[in-house]
Amino acid sequence: MSDTDTQTRTLADLAQAPIATSADAVAVHVEPKRDEFGRSYATGRRKDAVARVWIKPGKGDISVNGKKAAQYFARPVLRMLITQPFLVADRYNQFDVICTVNGGGLSGQAGAVRHGISRALTYYEPELRGILKVAGFLTRDSRTVERKKYGRAKARKSFQFSKR
Repeated sequence: MSDTDTQTRTLADLAQAPIATSADAVAVHVEPKRDEFGRSYATGRRKDAVARVWIKPGKGDISVNGKKAAQYFARPVLRMLITQPFLVADRYNQFDVICTVNGGGLSGQAGAVRHGISRALTYYEPELRGILKVAGFLTRDSRTVERKKYGRAKARKSFQFSKR
């Protein structure tokens, strides 16, 4: 196989390729993490927002800071963002979500709730980890606002220059 053949392989080809396993490989079974009420808890973070998320089997109700998700996140894009983990894992309307979120703005809070839901789903059903990991929902988005420096108008913007 030449270098050009290696470069032309697509992700679909790689996904269908058999996975090399050794005879000594042992399947690791991860136990679900649930409390005495049958809930799984996880913390999600995005920008300055922190979300504490509990999920339990139910009919798909999402409560954010004591309000319905549709009321708290008025924009449809934000509501779509927090339901993405359930759609990818094919668990839509199967879990109730109760979360408290603080810090940041609405966009960061929705991202934090999505991160928390994804992590809580992996604690409730560990076999979903691979699906959510490939979708990128378990990775904490570490981008934050750059701090303002002294002698500058903002983080990088300078004051207007005056020659005289």
